[in-house]
Amino acid sequence: MIIFLIAFVILLVIGVPISISIGASAVLGCVSLGYPLVVIGQKMVSGADSFLLIAVPLFILAGNLMNAGKITEKIFDTAKELVGWIPGGLAHSNVVASIIFAGMSGSAVADAGGLGAIEMEAMTKNGYDEDFSGAVTAASSVIGPIFPPSIPLIIYGSVASVSVSELFMGGVIPGILMGVLLMVMIFFYAIKRGYERHPFRLMALLRQFIFSVPALITPLIILSGFTLGWFTPTEASSVAVVYSLLIALFLYRTLDWKAFKKCLLDSALSSANTLFIIGTSTLFTYVMAMEGISKSMADIILGISSNPYVILLVINVLLLVLGMVMEPGAILTLMLPVLLPIASGLGLNLVHFGVIVVLNLMIGQVTPPFGVCLFVISDVNKIKLEHLYRSILPFLIPLLLTLLLVTYVPGIVTWLPTVLLG
Repeated sequence: MIIFLIAFVILLVIGVPISISIGASAVLGCVSLGYPLVVIGQKMVSGADSFLLIAVPLFILAGNLMNAGKITEKIFDTAKELVGWIPGGLAHSNVVASIIFAGMSGSAVADAGGLGAIEMEAMTKNGYDEDFSGAVTAASSVIGPIFPPSIPLIIYGSVASVSVSELFMGGVIPGILMGVLLMVMIFFYAIKRGYERHPFRLMALLRQFIFSVPALITPLIILSGFTLGWFTPTEASSVAVVYSLLIALFLYRTLDWKAFKKCLLDSALSSANTLFIIGTSTLFTYVMAMEGISKSMADIILGISSNPYVILLVINVLLLVLGMVMEPGAILTLMLPVLLPIASGLGLNLVHFGVIVVLNLMIGQVTPPFGVCLFVISDVNKIKLEHLYRSILPFLIPLLLTLLLVTYVPGIVTWLPTVLLG
């Protein structure tokens, strides 16, 4: 057991990719502990063998099609006309566009790498500090996996056997709350630094809205489908892909064969990485469970306090730290067997707990020094990481405030699923 854990830590420290670190240490654990070798293949396949997980590659493809088909530009232009008149207009447009795009891709990295490049270019051309623009783009990208659809929530639903439709509905209000708090922070910065704003132009807004309606109604189609029972989350991912492809090809005519092939390749690589991590993590958690590690970790957490609020705080801190250094899919698969019994023991609603877990991991994605979205924005927009580290810190305040509200006011998550889905 000690060899198994030490191998995992050493592989992480020397920079081996997380999927390989998890898989290699799990295999070493199986061999050293004398488990039948057939278990290795069985557990890895069973971890990714879920009808629900078909939605993961499809939502990734939908986000890539939106970016390649220039549909994200239409979204940003509409957001600019809608909120560009507020002080710091383009920064507010950045947040609103991220909320809309969140309803199509479900991925923070897709938002940061695709829509983020468009937002950054527009902001820097209009006199916004590059560091400020990068920080706003990184912070707003976190909304993607909270507001439905959400790839991490799909993985959570698969592992925890919780309704993904309820999880998606539970993420709506926290996603909007996060956007509002980010816009309040932007407003104060804009007043202090004198950032420009555009005049409100009703006719321009109407023209842009009409032109962009086919792109803007994608989240509405997905959310309506869950609420009215037209399709399941997995079927919704197929709808998102087909709809994105149709409007990019035939309405806007912005997607060619070369770009389409690149979308397929990029989506296949991202999906393979995510599903491989889920498979290796399933094997890793099997070894942890068999050796009693999962139970020991749960006992340690519960031994800290008998107060549910304190336990939730401890879980939040643990997930925030893990979210800074590990891939969300791996954390979900590794930690949920430990955390779910604790949540059930505390009497928590598992939909509420799922949104708490994913929100923690997404904040970790933009927390220095290892937040992956910071690396993406730095690479795409050629910003020095050390500058981005400093500028993102104030924007962690509204994100952490959202986390505290969601953690200790369950109704923020549970009200909408209860009203719409019963």
